[in-house]
Amino acid sequence: MDLLLLLTYAAICIVIFKVFKIPLNKWSVPTAGLGGVVLIGTLVFLMNYNHPYSEMSRDYFVTTPIVPIVKGRVIEVPVLGNSQLSKGDVLFKVDPLPFQNKVAELEAQLHAAEKDLIRAKTLTKKGVAKKRDLDTATTQFNKVKAQLSTAKYELDNTVVRAPTDGYVTQVALRPGMLAVNIPLRPAMVFVHKEKNYHVGWFRQNSLLRLEVGNDAEVAFDGIPGMVFSGKVSSVFPAIAEGQIQASGGLVNMQSAIRPGRIPVVIEITDPRFEEYESKVPGGAFGQSAIYSDHMHHVAIMRKVILRMNAWMNYLFPFH
Repeated sequence: MDLLLLLTYAAICIVIFKVFKIPLNKWSVPTAGLGGVVLIGTLVFLMNYNHPYSEMSRDYFVTTPIVPIVKGRVIEVPVLGNSQLSKGDVLFKVDPLPFQNKVAELEAQLHAAEKDLIRAKTLTKKGVAKKRDLDTATTQFNKVKAQLSTAKYELDNTVVRAPTDGYVTQVALRPGMLAVNIPLRPAMVFVHKEKNYHVGWFRQNSLLRLEVGNDAEVAFDGIPGMVFSGKVSSVFPAIAEGQIQASGGLVNMQSAIRPGRIPVVIEITDPRFEEYESKVPGGAFGQSAIYSDHMHHVAIMRKVILRMNAWMNYLFPFH
């Protein structure tokens, strides 16, 4: 864009020099050059200040790591990668035999504990047994009953189901593998069926002109030549570079080297985007621009730049 402005200004200067027959000397040429620097520099400054631009934008999506409640050998994986699922559909099954045996064992214990409880109640009423014997029998019965409830819960969870509507991507789980209930070792990654969140990463000085409700535009690298309109839906009040957590370490200077950028969520409202939405994968990269309520007349420059960059994606699709 800078080059385009310079060329346009140079063309205008040539026309003016020829039409008005201005002589080329040590005064006219430097004056024209200095005027161009001041004019173009002012326009670029006003554009950058009032209508922020981010060359780093990305679509984000929410995932849930699928970690089984119980540990066991996988016996079946009926789900296919990237196929749409409904809430409750089976993702995979763990061998239920050990859990079935546990339930059967506890059911037998509960039956015996129930008999002991009935006997203790009868003997207590007759005055043969002490109240403490009844309390012991009651406690034992309730304990086994609770254990049985837990065992049934674990047996039910040998079948792992989809938490919501969505799909599982990159299915690497196979029958015979060991599924463990460790959060750091999920068996699958589940992607929820919901709209992605498009976030533009803007420089911190852009906050002076960033407001919720501002008009915005987004250009995706994967859709060359297209620019989609939208609105600023939220501006994050914190950035990752400044976070601290309770630990044994102290904040040091190394954490302050990078300034970090402000994440701004942009809701794409352009009706044309519905046609292309299926072609924009989660995590898609792009560029974004925000148009504030100040200096409307220079917003056209930002719009032209964004569209030029969108067309450049035809030539450099992997930059």
